[in-house]
Amino acid sequence: MPHFTASTLSTSNLRVATYNIHKGVRGLGPRKRLEIHNLVLGIEALDTDLVFLQEVRRMNRAEARYFPDTKIGWPKVPQADYLAPEGYEVAYRTNATTRDGEHGNALLSRWPLGDIGHHDVSDHRFEQRGLLHVPVEWNGTKVHAIVAHFGLIHSSRVRQAQRLGAFVEKTVPKDEALIVAGDFNDWGDKLDELMKHCGLGRACVPGDPPSRFNTFPSRIPLFSMDRIYVRGFRCVATAVPRGTAWARMSDHLPLVAELALT
Repeated sequence: MPHFTASTLSTSNLRVATYNIHKGVRGLGPRKRLEIHNLVLGIEALDTDLVFLQEVRRMNRAEARYFPDTKIGWPKVPQADYLAPEGYEVAYRTNATTRDGEHGNALLSRWPLGDIGHHDVSDHRFEQRGLLHVPVEWNGTKVHAIVAHFGLIHSSRVRQAQRLGAFVEKTVPKDEALIVAGDFNDWGDKLDELMKHCGLGRACVPGDPPSRFNTFPSRIPLFSMDRIYVRGFRCVATAVPRGTAWARMSDHLPLVAELALT
């Protein structure tokens, strides 16, 4: 696993990453393989303060049977706990329940976490979606972290962005810092204006080419599906780690940003 660090690391800035881990499994049929053990190394290599994770399993009986519980088999603990580097706190809430298990969003944090909240933003019964909301105490500053995973249909994403805005208006005080990060499934780059109406700006460095933020599909990243939106921060640096090891672990690549308070 290649080591990754952002280009301008600083102890005074907050380093965050968002990553859709595809439930820790890649491939189909006889080619299906377990990647959760490699993801542990990948997340540790990112070396960030906060990791916003999507498609995380707490449990799945079918996968546990398919990958027997050996040293390299299905973990005995929920994936979020298994992925957390030593000393990190973990928050997790379920979005979707299936016949054999469930999956949802998680937050891994170097810093103390407050009460864990979940807000259902499902738009129809075929896609269960939610927001994981956790206050983080970072260097004496309260930072509200929201992990998001929006739907596959554009009209659903529009309504989910509106529900996110209403949730932020109701739940997050206007004078407190906020980060919303996750997989927005926004193939056409149409959500930025809607997020501005929520008081959120996309974390990017002015002048960076749009292709710098492409994270999907991981082998040939053409789309900027994974986003970090902020309020009360400016973006100092961004990076998307690339290479064979990253491409095999998930169908998404992680997006990393270094943020400074405004």
